[in-house]
Amino acid sequence: MARVLIVGCGCRGRGLASSLAADGHVVRGTTRDPGAAPGIEAAGAEAAVADPDRLSTLLPCLEGVSAVCWLMGTAPSAPLHGPRLQSLLGKIVDTPVRGLVYEAGGPACDDLLRRGAALVGAAGETYRMPVRVVEEDPAERSAWLAAMRQAVAGVLAG
Repeated sequence: MARVLIVGCGCRGRGLASSLAADGHVVRGTTRDPGAAPGIEAAGAEAAVADPDRLSTLLPCLEGVSAVCWLMGTAPSAPLHGPRLQSLLGKIVDTPVRGLVYEAGGPACDDLLRRGAALVGAAGETYRMPVRVVEEDPAERSAWLAAMRQAVAGVLAG
């Protein structure tokens, strides 16, 4: 099995972490809040304090990771769907990371999510790495979780 990094391991991320861990994957989940670490660990993931707005805090979390899940569908921050995401995509090329899953469903502005999805698609073509864009509405928990699990499996399969 593989190590999966979930960037944005809040409520949805913890559900995904638990599911991926049950599938035999080793999961690492990030949070900006050190107080959220016990909840991540209770879901069966290794907790890491990192801020996706500060990639220097996130890059050490990539060690040993095969797939990254960028769960920012509820984040209305333009940089997280633009420059930060683009920078991360450029950096993971020189790491063991095989691919990335981008959450393009959620209450963040549709334009931001479309731009983020376009960046992910372009990086997949440019760097020839597997990427998946999940457009399932995270409010539909079971459908979202199934889509995310399928996307992670697809990225890991290449």
